[in-house]
Amino acid sequence: MPYPTATPVADRQAPLLRQELQDRLDSLAHAHRVPGAHLAVDTGTELISVHTGTADAATGRAYTADTAVPLGSVTKVYTAAAVLLLADDDDLDLDDPVASYVPELRELPEVTIRHLLGHTAGLPTGPDSDTAARTTASRYLSGLCTAQDALFAPGTGFSYSNAGYIAAGRLVELVTGMTWQEAVQALLLDPLGTEPAFLGEPAPARPGAVGHAVNTATGRLRPTHQNLAPVEAPAGALLAGALDLVDIGRALAGRSAVLPPGLAARMRRPEPGAAPGALADGWGLGVALFDQDGQRWCGHDGNAQGTSCHLRVEPESGVVVAFTGNSGGATKLWRDLVDDLPRLTGARVPTAPASAHRGDPIALPECAGAYHNGPTEYLITLDADGRPTLSVDGDAPLPLVCYPDLTCDLVDPATGRLEPGGRFHRDPATGVIEHVQISGRAARRTSTV
Repeated sequence: MPYPTATPVADRQAPLLRQELQDRLDSLAHAHRVPGAHLAVDTGTELISVHTGTADAATGRAYTADTAVPLGSVTKVYTAAAVLLLADDDDLDLDDPVASYVPELRELPEVTIRHLLGHTAGLPTGPDSDTAARTTASRYLSGLCTAQDALFAPGTGFSYSNAGYIAAGRLVELVTGMTWQEAVQALLLDPLGTEPAFLGEPAPARPGAVGHAVNTATGRLRPTHQNLAPVEAPAGALLAGALDLVDIGRALAGRSAVLPPGLAARMRRPEPGAAPGALADGWGLGVALFDQDGQRWCGHDGNAQGTSCHLRVEPESGVVVAFTGNSGGATKLWRDLVDDLPRLTGARVPTAPASAHRGDPIALPECAGAYHNGPTEYLITLDADGRPTLSVDGDAPLPLVCYPDLTCDLVDPATGRLEPGGRFHRDPATGVIEHVQISGRAARRTSTV
């Protein structure tokens, strides 16, 4: 069956809308010190694409509609879709134990493929990229996917985990006999018409953007180095442009032959036990779920070193919004830009979970203790006034504001603003706080203080 393709807005004699978006993107990129950015909006009937600035501030190379940007965690959407396509071909079943394909998970026989894709496997997030660079995927998974390091029983909680997607990538390799890159290209990128590009390639075929950060001492932009370890490729190695993200977004909406509509709907279905806290309202198979004005959106956010990329899809209307930027400040640019989209396009695009009234702040002294996610320590102590503070791996402690539903906010020390933090979880049998979830990552309580 034919699938609709949006018509470029210039062909529909609507240049004013495009110019407004272009002017706003130019202005916000300047305000947020973002060298280059690209916004693409498919309204379901027309395509609006605007880009600005430079792909590399040092050389002045232009940021174009073809510029590929390190997608960071948006890569996980492609890895999950590849697994779903293998399931659709009966090469595997989503409820199969992962250990029946990936022997490195033999200590966790109850973890299924579904658990990996929905971040409900209870796996730690994994070591940093510099540490991971010194090992193989097999050793990485064998050392991390142990019964001792499991955060909770599979399917009973949510913890965002790169390790889960490294396991999913290993699964793809073992089932297909190809590398993860080869399999993703064959199953998705080529059918979508996306020119493949991956971090670590010696000479990518398409132009790529350099990530940037702002030197806090001088205020000058400086290039950043992408240090993703090769074993982490399935969790974050893909490079693509905003128009490429529109293409995968159309597939998620069921508007592309690449993903059959039933398969796309399966990805968008909320997974049991997936309560991602500050990240989203729910989680499907590879995609975050957001509730906005009675509509259910899906998508993903990704941050690599000095880049920020975002995808949002509303399947009922067919609206797809995609953004790429090559600076850490591009995340704030994205949020400001999204605030303008209702006025310019009629689409209210969610960037965070729906807000809810949680009541007045409460004291929660019983939360004090040490919590661990793999080697990462979350230490919660009480200050002189009995208020909890959080320190991660010895960093300066940040004040926590807790609420009756056990959610918590972090206090930005520079501005005093409250930022969504996460949530504490009690053992249902004893009522004792046993986990804390911060920015979507759970940590198991290992001691009290």
